[in-house]
Amino acid sequence: MHWSFSASWLVCLLALALWAGSGWLCWQNWRRRGGRMAGGLEALRFLVITLIGLTLLRPEVVHRTLLEEEPEIVILADASGSMETRDVVLTSGQVVERREWLEQLIATNFWSPLEAGAAVRLTEFDRPAATNEPSIEVGTDLNAALEDALQQHRNLKAVLLLSDGDWNLGESPVSAATRYRSRRVPVYTVAVGSEQPLPDIALVSVSPPSYGLQGEQISIPFRVRSHLDREVRTTVTLRNGNQVETTRDIVLPAHGSLQDSLVWSPRRVGEYTLNLQIPVEADEYLKDNNEQRFPISIRVETLKVLVVESLPRWEYRYLRNALSRDPGVDLDCLLFHPAMGPGDGPDYITAFPADRQELSEYDVIFLGDVGIGSDELSLDQAEMIRGLVGQQGSGLVFLPGPRGRQLTFQDTPLQDLLPVTFDDGDPEGLTTANESSLQLTGNGREHFLTRLAGDASRNDFVWRQLPGFYWGAAVERSRPGADVLAVHSSLRNEWGRLPLLASRPFGSGEVLFMGTDSAWRWRRGVEDKYHYRFWSQVVRWMSHKRHLARGDGIRLSYSPETPRAGETVFLQAITSNLGEFGRERAPLAATLRSPEGTIERISLSPLPGGWGVYQSSFVPRQGGPYEITIRDAGDGAELTTELTVTRPVREKQGQPANQAILREIAGLTGGAHADAGKIETLLGEISALPEPEPAEFRTRLWSNPWWGGLILGLLAIYWTGRKVAGML
Repeated sequence: MHWSFSASWLVCLLALALWAGSGWLCWQNWRRRGGRMAGGLEALRFLVITLIGLTLLRPEVVHRTLLEEEPEIVILADASGSMETRDVVLTSGQVVERREWLEQLIATNFWSPLEAGAAVRLTEFDRPAATNEPSIEVGTDLNAALEDALQQHRNLKAVLLLSDGDWNLGESPVSAATRYRSRRVPVYTVAVGSEQPLPDIALVSVSPPSYGLQGEQISIPFRVRSHLDREVRTTVTLRNGNQVETTRDIVLPAHGSLQDSLVWSPRRVGEYTLNLQIPVEADEYLKDNNEQRFPISIRVETLKVLVVESLPRWEYRYLRNALSRDPGVDLDCLLFHPAMGPGDGPDYITAFPADRQELSEYDVIFLGDVGIGSDELSLDQAEMIRGLVGQQGSGLVFLPGPRGRQLTFQDTPLQDLLPVTFDDGDPEGLTTANESSLQLTGNGREHFLTRLAGDASRNDFVWRQLPGFYWGAAVERSRPGADVLAVHSSLRNEWGRLPLLASRPFGSGEVLFMGTDSAWRWRRGVEDKYHYRFWSQVVRWMSHKRHLARGDGIRLSYSPETPRAGETVFLQAITSNLGEFGRERAPLAATLRSPEGTIERISLSPLPGGWGVYQSSFVPRQGGPYEITIRDAGDGAELTTELTVTRPVREKQGQPANQAILREIAGLTGGAHADAGKIETLLGEISALPEPEPAEFRTRLWSNPWWGGLILGLLAIYWTGRKVAGML
């Protein structure tokens, strides 16, 4: 142990002179005042001056520890799942797995030249556990492997890291490399695997919904990546066991990726385990990443729909027929016929729902050529529609007509829900002498609502052949956040072509605008094939979230539908008993049972507005099924459902070796990096390293809070003594 000062010797001499001068002044003060107490105060003042001066010289107590143990060299061998990638080319031309090459290297005791001057320790890290439990996270933590070696070996001379550089868990290994640099321990890295990707086609991800309805066309998005040097025309196939459900032809660009979706129409109710796959190309290296399996539940649900209209125009009549004949739809119609009173008959109601409780039963509301006014909707009813969509997640469809009543929604609670802004100068809309058509946008070609045929090219052909229209709503432009699906084929203004089919999210629900009243003409020559299909997709798309989980008096929706471990899951519960409007409601109690059986209790807080909506969130840390139970102590309602959390596949085969991080680790620590074939060079550099320097630990008194506290305490004693001496 010894002392160290950061100041130069000239500064130290000057400090010594000042210290001596201070001592002489303190001695003179004591002689002038006299007395024992004055002598004690001057001694204390001189001590404080000494400590402050010493602090300004930045003193440090240095402890050097001489280790008698033999120096150690640690070899870290990567055993993670990514090491199963087959991309190491031997001198014979044979291509083997990274792990196989590493095992063959270890079997040769290649480190024997290092044993002459140090003890060599071989350590494997991140070998996958012999279990398929979804709650166990599998990955590579390079930082933890380096940190463990640094902590477990006191007399560490060097580290040799044999890895493909793939790290997907824990902190960045750069943080561990920084600590190696401070300890002056170099890390030498050897890249195992090719830095260029293998020729391969991989089905990267499949994102199906958690459930579907019988009779519904279910869209299954997927993403495919190609590392081939050529364009590939292939087919994506959806199988249920050995049975082919549907196919889709795709074209993969060379070294590119494709994101698309496949539409499936289930034939029966039940639980499915489907397999999405792509044929293996002849020049692919990896043949086990071309398919993925996923579960999906097909259910029967009855969707509650309300259609509000004024005149029984053709669009209304055919829409009413399409929905009333749909076995999955329970339809109510409210016809505000001018000067004749509300319509009546089968599927009709004579008045708008009286309160929130009654309106909350509807999953989708259609507003035709109606507005705010006498014998139509009131402002209170418009406010209820806004709350139903925004809080309870129902859907709203605007179907304007030539009466122009949609303009009355401006400056009302429904204005914020509109996906478009109207042209006030043409309240009766725009009429053309020649037939016009809906032209799909780029987003519209990929949207689920516009899928009238399973194949993309066939779908474009169908939309081009659909009968057109002669009337359209006078629209200026789409609003921020709206997704324009189709535009007018001929009319345009300063903002571009007029948007006539657009969707927009609002709160928890979805809003759709249809700016023509001639969708019924799509029946020409094909009857109800496309007309019924379109409106059926609209109703089911808008009501999807409201039917994710349903129990005794409680509905539950969650986002995302297929969460991954570590993602935040947002829960929204809706009680069927809304209670008295304005009454403060207590939170709902919920319990979460993890795949391992542990129970977590959360509370769902009520949202203001009187719609019986409660929200909360949680972060699943494990993969597997989570059992969610929600109880409403007020009326005894209860819901129990299961949410499947997927575990991210962190260890992916076929990825190129990440040599960049290995080079950075070696550069930061003063080591070196080499490819797998040049390991002998690194062994020579490690053998030539000097012995590890003694471990040195410094205690910085000048920045130690206890040292500062000591000086402050002595100053307080000196000040108190001065006051006491003055009073005597």
